[in-house]
Order: sequence, then structure tokens, then C-alpha cells
Amino acid sequence: MFQKTRRRLAFWYTGVTATLLLLFAIGFYFYVRQTLIERVDDTLSHVVEIVQRSLVIEPESQPESQPGSHSFEPPRASPMQVNLEASFPDYAAAVEDDHIDLEWFSPAGELLWSTFSAPTDIPLHPSSGETVYGQIAPRLDTADDPLYSPSFALRQVTQRVENDQQLLGYLRVSHPWFEVTKPSRQLIWDLGCGLLLVVGAVAAIGWLLSGLAIAPIRDAYQRLKQFTADASHELRNPIAVIQTNVQVALADPDPSLQQDQLQVIERLTRRLGRLVDDLLFLARQDMRQEAGAAKSQTVSLGKLLQEVVEEQQALATERNLSLTLQVESDAASLHLSGDADQLTRLFTNLIGNAVQYTPSGGRVVVGLQRQKLQGSPGLQVQVQDSGIGLSEAALRHIFDRFYRVDPARSPATGTGLGLAIAKAIVESHQGLIEATSQPSQGSCFTVWLPCSKSAAATPASASSASSLGVP
Repeated sequence: MFQKTRRRLAFWYTGVTATLLLLFAIGFYFYVRQTLIERVDDTLSHVVEIVQRSLVIEPESQPESQPGSHSFEPPRASPMQVNLEASFPDYAAAVEDDHIDLEWFSPAGELLWSTFSAPTDIPLHPSSGETVYGQIAPRLDTADDPLYSPSFALRQVTQRVENDQQLLGYLRVSHPWFEVTKPSRQLIWDLGCGLLLVVGAVAAIGWLLSGLAIAPIRDAYQRLKQFTADASHELRNPIAVIQTNVQVALADPDPSLQQDQLQVIERLTRRLGRLVDDLLFLARQDMRQEAGAAKSQTVSLGKLLQEVVEEQQALATERNLSLTLQVESDAASLHLSGDADQLTRLFTNLIGNAVQYTPSGGRVVVGLQRQKLQGSPGLQVQVQDSGIGLSEAALRHIFDRFYRVDPARSPATGTGLGLAIAKAIVESHQGLIEATSQPSQGSCFTVWLPCSKSAAATPASASSASSLGVP
């Protein structure tokens, strides 16, 4: 499923990028092509201006009157004409070197002078720049020259030449069209190769990025599957036992036996109720962390720890344990901004676990001190016991939901959600929690919680320690 989603993401990423690159390449191609055409037209227009300025214009020769004839008509201005020999003495060689050809037409459209090897079949009409196609008979000495192939394309500018409103003729300047098509084809090739290379690179990068993007989703999905399997297992066993006891109670009419079965069912329903409450609590914590909203109130952590320790003293005394609370004086007056109920549940879980997994005659020490973490002021709580301890492999998973190291290590039973709940509460208060342990030497859970701004600004007093506990 995830591989299919990854391929789909990579395909869409590559497709969208390729489409954008193709549109860019097409736009760039037409821009460059139009720029080349404009440059050719500017060159031809410049040649037209130069040739017009160099034209030698002179009056047409008038026929002489015959002797003895008398004319009473008034003299008229002689019409002007272009002296072709004087106007185009050296252009033939010059324009051939620049791949530019000139043609001069009479006012009637008759070709009078040209640098082409033979007349072309291109009709005459004024234009400021056009692409024309025609044919010309090749010369023997230029049969292999692409400029004079039988079929060709030209870019032409045709200009009317006038003098005092008298039309002298037409000047047409031509440039080979392959000067535009050749770099255009090369540009298409370069853009095509570049586009293929870039799309290939984008496809590879898209595959890697889609893998990185889908990795958290895959991990979350795997955790959800594991969570669902664990929750189903935890729910299935009590439900199966309840169903069995109900069947036994219904089958046996003995009231005393039915009473025993009902007591078992009551204990199991309480266990199921606690499990459901824990699951709902974790779900709400996840929603709060995503939404960034959390209940906030001023909490005296020293007073809260004292109340939790007092609540656990009875169990510690029953198990013959020493439970002690040590509070540094400069931390006793500091306050936190958080949820008092959640913090109570946090330290109840930690201290309760320490009491539960510490053998008779052991000790549990709860310490509170002022501690900075990366320059931020806060309070540090340590719950240290002399219990059975944890292995290094177990330490990596103790905050996972439904994780239990070894159900046989203690007569107490649980769902494996206590430390997961503790971690969720600490994270919702922007704090940190960590654990250190050695097998048969005990464990130490350290919780760091940030102080409120008003508490952080309070000057520290003398650092004497007070303790509350029962040996």
C-alpha cells in the first residue's frame, strides 16, 4: 500500500514538474526564435538605410530637339533616376560575405540589378520583414552551397525608394532563413536533452522525497496497528474471562458460587474501566498536542509532591519500604504553569511504580530541586528506588504503550500504559522525562518541567533541603 502511494506521489511530483519545465522550454524557445527574427529584420533594415543613403540619383536624359522645330511648351523639370553602376559598385562582393543579397526593381516592378545568381520567382511587394520561399537555378560554382540551393527560404525587407514624391524603384534585401532555423533547431535539441536530464533528476529526487514524506505515515500506521493489536489483546482477555464467569454463574444455581463469580466480574469490569480511561486519556493528550491547547493553572510542585507522597505512604508502610521526599528550599516556593490533575497523575504513576517494584526493606527517594536546562529555568523531580532495575534493552521501550518488561517479575499486574501516560503528560507541559537503571540496583526517573515566568524571576534563597517521609 505504501509503495503504491509512494509511486503515485513520485509520479505526480515528476509530472507536475515536467509540465512546468515543458511550458518554460516552449516559452523560452519562442522567445529566442522571435529575438533572432527581430535581429535579422533589424540588420536588413539597417542595410536598407545604408543603401538608400548611398544611391546616386540623377536626372533622366532628355531627347534633343530636332533643328528647325519650334516648341512653345514651357520647360518642365526632368524626372530623376538611379544610376545603378554608380550606386552599386562594390555591394555584390560585400553582401555575399555577410549572406545578404540585394535586388533593385524599377517603379514598374522590373528587376534591374541583383546579387543573386539568377532571378527568383518571389513576387515583389513592400514589407518590413517577411519569410518567403522560392526557387533559383543553381550556378555551377555554387551547386553545393546551401545559400543557392534550388529550393530555399529567405527573410526579406522590401522598401519603396522615393525622391521628392517620385517613385525611383524598389530595394529588396534578403537574408538566408536558415540563420534562424539552424540555431532554432539546435536550441530545440539542447532544450530537449536538458529537459530529459532534469526530468530524470526530478524523478529520482521525487522518489527520495516521497519516501521521506511517507516514512512518518508508515511509522504512524505501524504504531497504530501495534496499538490496535495490543489494545485488542488487553480487552479480549478480560472480556473472555467475564463471559466464562457469566456462563458458570448462569449454569450453577448455587448462590454462594454465583456471588464469587460476580465478584470476579466486578474486578474485571473495573480493570476494563481503567484501561478504557487510560486509552481515552492518551487519545485526548494526542489531540491536545496536535491542537496546541492545554489546561493551564498555577501549580506549586512542592505541595503537589507532598500530597502524592502522603497518599503512597500507606502502601509503602505495608510493603516495609522507606518513602522520602526531599525538597530544596529554593525550589519549594517555585510554581509551574500546568494542569494540576495531570501532574498529580504523572507523579502518582512514577512513585507508585517505584513502590510497586521495590522489594521489602528497600527505599524510594523523591527529590525536587531547581535546575536549568539549556539556559531555561525549571524544576527537576527525581524518583529513585532500590528495586529490581531494568536492562538496557528494556529502557529503550519502557515509554511505549502496552510495553511490559516481564509480567512475572512482580505479582502486580498492569496494562503497560502508566509510563506512556507519564511521558504524554510531560510532553504536554513542554518538559522532558528520562530513565536510568541497572539490573538489581534500582531505577531513577528524572522529570524536568519549565517554570512560569514569574517563578523564574524569583531570586533563589538559601539552598537547604527539607525532607518528608516514613523510614
